Amino acid sequence: MKLVGILGGGQLARMLALASHSLGLRVRVFDPAPDAAAAAVAEHICAPWDDVAAIARFCEGLEVATLEFESVPLATALAVAAKVRLAPSVRALAATQDRLAEKQLALNLGIPATPFANIECIDDIERAARQIGFPAVLKHRTLGYDGRGQTVVRSSEEVRAAWREGGERPSLLEELVNFDRELSLVAARTTGGQIALYPLVENLHRDGILRRTIAPAPDVSNAVAAEAQRSTALLLAHLDYTGVITLEFFERDGLLLLNEIAPRVHNSGHWSIEGSETSQFENHLRAILDLPLGSTALVGCSALVNIIGILPDAERILRMPDTHLHLYGKAPRDGRKLGHVTARAPDALLLEERMKTLQQLLG
Repeated sequence: MKLVGILGGGQLARMLALASHSLGLRVRVFDPAPDAAAAAVAEHICAPWDDVAAIARFCEGLEVATLEFESVPLATALAVAAKVRLAPSVRALAATQDRLAEKQLALNLGIPATPFANIECIDDIERAARQIGFPAVLKHRTLGYDGRGQTVVRSSEEVRAAWREGGERPSLLEELVNFDRELSLVAARTTGGQIALYPLVENLHRDGILRRTIAPAPDVSNAVAAEAQRSTALLLAHLDYTGVITLEFFERDGLLLLNEIAPRVHNSGHWSIEGSETSQFENHLRAILDLPLGSTALVGCSALVNIIGILPDAERILRMPDTHLHLYGKAPRDGRKLGHVTARAPDALLLEERMKTLQQLLG
């Protein structure tokens, strides 16, 4: 039985481990947290990221290693890659875990992205402010997710205050885009170069946290779909990428601006467990093992709603038709993703009705 290693043991690793069972795989995760969500369904190496002996234990017997999130320390990824094949590669991780490198990559490939200016020190702030204007968003270049490390600013003074409060870390000042909607595209690519694309989906964020995803996104023009696919194909080819990757876009006036790249399975693809013939989690495992990718064809229309901070009345949710509850085994905490619910329907109208009921149950 092949053994797959995952750097990170959160809910994404948990769902990867669950998907591995049908493929006859075993999973081992590396995560410093004793209560890592994936520990309930996979072997868990619990140790600091820089524990050399623990990294060696993690790598022992692995067929391949992969990433659950892009904030894995680069030194850890390099240490693992020296012992076992890592997919996606260290190169892909380095290109996407620093927002500056990510933006420069997009520009070099001709992918339109959110306008930005780099801030290395306090003397850079005035130049950045003149270049970008206000309102804007100050984002830490690394370790920012689910709204962390991001502050909306409306003046140079607010930039300085936010920069100091954030620890004077290298950051980007980005235009606060007045977008029509947020879209994302999940894709998988095998080592041998086979590619599978999921449809564009529409996302709603609040406080920097994904709240809802609709799959497929309604009323997507052929031009928008083609641009999203073009950008994805460019990145996959340039990085010689293996695994699942996710591109997040802002749509404005029928044009796309790349917001972020995630070198991993993604929250906006969780609906695929029930809403696609092959989930993003199974296709990620197939990709990194260079197995044929499964169909990404839709099974009706789907909507994902994240469970944030407070656990819902599970019984009431489970009474709803064609609705699927996923809990991650996490203790409730403000702003924490505790699980998600996917509702499915044969058409968009019925899905909207189920979404309204579901959102009432989840508050």
